[in-house]
Amino acid sequence: MYTLYGTDESGSCMIEIALQRCAVPWQRVDASSWQDGAGSEALARINPLKQIPTLVTPDGQVLTESAAILIHLGLEYPDSHLLSGDRAQIIRGLVYIAANCYSAIGILDYPQRWLGDADPAAQAQLTSGTRRYLHHAWVVFANQFAGQLFAPNQAPNALGIMAAAVSRWDEAREALNSLAPGFAQTLVRVDADPIVAPVFARHWPEWKVS
Repeated sequence: MYTLYGTDESGSCMIEIALQRCAVPWQRVDASSWQDGAGSEALARINPLKQIPTLVTPDGQVLTESAAILIHLGLEYPDSHLLSGDRAQIIRGLVYIAANCYSAIGILDYPQRWLGDADPAAQAQLTSGTRRYLHHAWVVFANQFAGQLFAPNQAPNALGIMAAAVSRWDEAREALNSLAPGFAQTLVRVDADPIVAPVFARHWPEWKVS
């Protein structure tokens, strides 16, 4: 059985969806760097950064980094269609999100990691500039990857799942509605997938784009 360390409103939603698509038994342990408890203590023992999602495979391997986990599952279970489509571009897109979008979100969530005890004005400047970069990165993504989010069977592939999840943070969907409305509607198609929709609803029961 797979063991997934994660929590609601986090990137673990992507791996929950992927595991369902792979039709494998799995369990979730509630854990994160911002929670206390047995789950987070167990997570720290296998991933000292306490990053989520962290996935432990049935043979005991520890997998971290959302893009890497999605690629592994797609390769291990080809019938899941997680990597179906133009595989080179799907993998490129997954790494793009990790490098450009996820990294920016980390700065927005924890500006003190980069600025230490800097005054509030400096932190505000960092966060506003980072958010501008994040939204620009999503527009670039939309221009390059809009046609890569679905497998030939029309199920969202790993790239579609990751894009739909990560774009739910830091007003990215609102920005895309204005700057790339066609792509924003493509993400809505991913949201509505019968496997994706209930997982997103559980993670974000009151979420909506304003």
